[in-house]
Amino acid sequence: MGETIRISEGDLPADEIIAAIEAGARVVVATTVAGETHEIVLRYDGSVYYCDTPTRLHRHESEGEMRTCIRRMGYGADADADTATGSAADAESTTDSDPMDQ
Repeated sequence: MGETIRISEGDLPADEIIAAIEAGARVVVATTVAGETHEIVLRYDGSVYYCDTPTRLHRHESEGEMRTCIRRMGYGADADADTATGSAADAESTTDSDPMDQ
């Protein structure tokens, strides 16, 4: 298993998060939902990108879908909104949304 990188939401741009998970690292993002801190694990198995939340496993079939999720959920730094290649269509093609994402 690769390295584990721990960050808070917004610490790294999506480009760096994607590069880290594609290199085999797990990126653990501390995020606050409804006043409570939760850890989200972002990872890649070589063909599918994953967001492991406390209640659900999200699968993303492309880098664009993963980038859209990172941007939409606020896991990455705001600066990556200008360079993101994902689209709304990518976000819609992911699996069912997690109630924690609302």
